[in-house]
Amino acid sequence: MRLLLLALLWTLCTGTVQAGAWPREKGHGFLSSAVRLSWPQNIDHWTSLSPTQQYYTAYLEYGLTDRVTLGFDFGRSVSGSGKTVGFLQWPLRNKDKGPKIAFALGLGRIGEQTVLRPGVSLGWGLKKGWLTMDALAEFQTNTGLADYKMDITWGRNLAKDRKLIVQIQTGQPADDPGFVRLAPSFVTPLGKRGVMIETGATYGLTGDTSMGLKFGIWKNF
Repeated sequence: MRLLLLALLWTLCTGTVQAGAWPREKGHGFLSSAVRLSWPQNIDHWTSLSPTQQYYTAYLEYGLTDRVTLGFDFGRSVSGSGKTVGFLQWPLRNKDKGPKIAFALGLGRIGEQTVLRPGVSLGWGLKKGWLTMDALAEFQTNTGLADYKMDITWGRNLAKDRKLIVQIQTGQPADDPGFVRLAPSFVTPLGKRGVMIETGATYGLTGDTSMGLKFGIWKNF
């Protein structure tokens, strides 16, 4: 799986050329925060109703120019360690027809390690939604070890500004087996200030025996 993700990342980097596929406009931004709770899929392994894992994430994007987006990613990495990563992203292909493609380069900390994080994003605007593929690698600068991650996301715009999202999450930590996880969610507006609430679930398909819930909040500004 590691070789598959690395091959995909290499193909995208040497192909048509793009961080979040759609760049942020200058002076505009996006902020999100979420909590994820998980339990074993096998209920016989439960010792209480309390989640066996819980973690929090925060994510920020801001358009420095119409082409360059500044971002910060806080939370938990593919390996499970805490992370703080800052990054810059810019479009490689930003035409009206065909895929949007963006490249991002980040630097930060995961656990006790300094990491360099290149990534690519592809995005297609659909008639009533969107489709994206996001791949990244997190290289430890002192050991050379790397974690790989790729998410495929399908989104559908619904009435009253609501959204349905289905995501396939895949990862290959440096020291653990790879995993594939299904993560559907539903997004709905909260009031009239552009705040969105996301509620969803996660279920490990392979390499992950957990299931969980996700609660998040979005804000465009």
